[in-house]
Amino acid sequence: VEAALTEAELEQRVDIYLSETDTLWMLDLPTAVVSTEAEEAVRVLERNKIYAEICNAKIDSEYFEEKMVQTISGAAKTKEVQCETITMAEKGMMVTSWDFDKSLNASETEPPKAEEPTDAAEKSSTSPTAEEHGQAVAVPSARESAVPARSHEERECHPEAILTSENLKQDLVVMERILMENIFQPKLAVYRQIPVLIEPDVTSDTDRKEGEEEEDEEEKKDGKKQEEASLKSSVLSALNQSPADAAAPSLEQLWSYRCDLTNGHSVSSMAWNKVNPDLLAVGYRGFVSQDQKKGLACCWSLKNPMWPERIFRCEHGVTAMDFSLASPNLLAVGMANGHVAIYDVRSRNDAALLDSSASLNKHTGPVWQLRWVEQDRGATGGDRKERLVCISGDGRMTQWFIQQRLDCFDLMTIKRTRSEKKKLPGERERKREAPISQQAAGMCFDFHPEDTDIYLAGTEEGHIHLCSCSGKEQILGTYRGHKGPVYSVAWNPSSTDMFLSCSADWSILLWHRDSYTPLLTFTSVTAFVDDIKWAPKSALIFAAVNERRVEIWDLSVSIFDPVLSCAASPEGSLSSILFAKNTECLLLGDSCGQVGVWQLHNLAAPSTKVRPCWGCPGPHSSA
Repeated sequence: VEAALTEAELEQRVDIYLSETDTLWMLDLPTAVVSTEAEEAVRVLERNKIYAEICNAKIDSEYFEEKMVQTISGAAKTKEVQCETITMAEKGMMVTSWDFDKSLNASETEPPKAEEPTDAAEKSSTSPTAEEHGQAVAVPSARESAVPARSHEERECHPEAILTSENLKQDLVVMERILMENIFQPKLAVYRQIPVLIEPDVTSDTDRKEGEEEEDEEEKKDGKKQEEASLKSSVLSALNQSPADAAAPSLEQLWSYRCDLTNGHSVSSMAWNKVNPDLLAVGYRGFVSQDQKKGLACCWSLKNPMWPERIFRCEHGVTAMDFSLASPNLLAVGMANGHVAIYDVRSRNDAALLDSSASLNKHTGPVWQLRWVEQDRGATGGDRKERLVCISGDGRMTQWFIQQRLDCFDLMTIKRTRSEKKKLPGERERKREAPISQQAAGMCFDFHPEDTDIYLAGTEEGHIHLCSCSGKEQILGTYRGHKGPVYSVAWNPSSTDMFLSCSADWSILLWHRDSYTPLLTFTSVTAFVDDIKWAPKSALIFAAVNERRVEIWDLSVSIFDPVLSCAASPEGSLSSILFAKNTECLLLGDSCGQVGVWQLHNLAAPSTKVRPCWGCPGPHSSA
């Protein structure tokens, strides 16, 4: 606390003295300029004159260089050093271009190690013949003689190194691609709808003998006569052929995906990669009549129809598979024992990336179908979100979430429904036996092409449930029309209120979403209809396969008979079907393990609208 000043102290006189402090030099740069009036100006001028004379005297010297700073060179000194005479010697050895190449590769891969000089390397000797002629030939040193020996050792182990090298594998893949393109070039050109390259005719040599030339001319004349005769016969057959026969739809087989590894397996499912249209995934399982074999999941490419690019061996038969859209490298696989596995097709390792074997909620029945379903169809790029949904024979439809492990929760539990039979007059009511299981096996499903919250689920009882993922009521309605298990359901991609279903009761039914009775029933043969698919570019064309034949239905032509029906697999029975995305081709899988690629000819023009004459409720536009 400041002490208060008294009146006397305030009146007292105080003297204050102001003085200059010492100068602090932060930077001192002495000047290089001297005033002419200064005392030392004469001495500075004299020094500058002497320096200019010295510089002028140095101009003619060869050691003078004009730079910003020039120092005066010191006195020259002479220094002598005594050394031994340098001896010259000629050396030579016989080598080939192969030795040069191998020694260069060895020097690049393995750096040379330092070796101690030996007496033989330090001393040189000449041969007697060379001394007689006055020539000096040096004996190769130990290091020089070791180079051919090391090349000989590399020559012995070189085949094993070549067979195990990655460069050879890559070169073989490129060579295999070239050979496959040459072999399948016409078929691939038809598949991709591009012109087929025709090889030019090879002309004969001009230096043939006269007799050979005459024979060639005669053969050419005979060939021309045969061509003219065949041309006339083809023209006559074309004139006699009716226009309806000329424009009839037909199938032409291009090639088949098959190899020794897939023999003895049945094709259970097929799926295209959603980003790479040339990559096809095929699932295989053993025959039902035989012992259960291990399953296969193979990825085939158009660049090599004779051997799959990736082979994933599964402990049980593969029953369903699908590629992801958000992550096109992920392949989901469902198996006959209820397990679900996810594989990375970029990796050459056949081990699963994720497996549901450790999940507590895994299925106890076969996974008959699975699919990656987009949650938001409007999103693009990295914003796309998907969910993996599958249906199983244990009566559950589940959604799987992928984290550090694979686990699921139930979307719906399919319960059995009692069949409502009308009681005849005077008939007593019979007691109903309790079912073994309260749950009905799920066989197939399909999500609505526009609303991913709505989906169809086909059951073993022959019923089709219209279900919703959101809301309290999971089942919105039930379509009853089949008398056997429903093997497949498919929404129409263009007219999104229509869908098809096929069953073991030999029939295919066409439904409308708002009607619980089928609009049309298609039946051509007495056989199980295993699979159906809508054509991707037409709302009126679909394909179906049964054990015997493949059928193409065009509703704009006929609703009673298929426009095309043929046996596409003479060796076995057909099991699955799939349309190609960017071309007019059809893929058929059979019980012998092969997937045939067939070209469709003379089909009707694509149409995206359905006829209004089927009695379906709601507004419709004509085709």
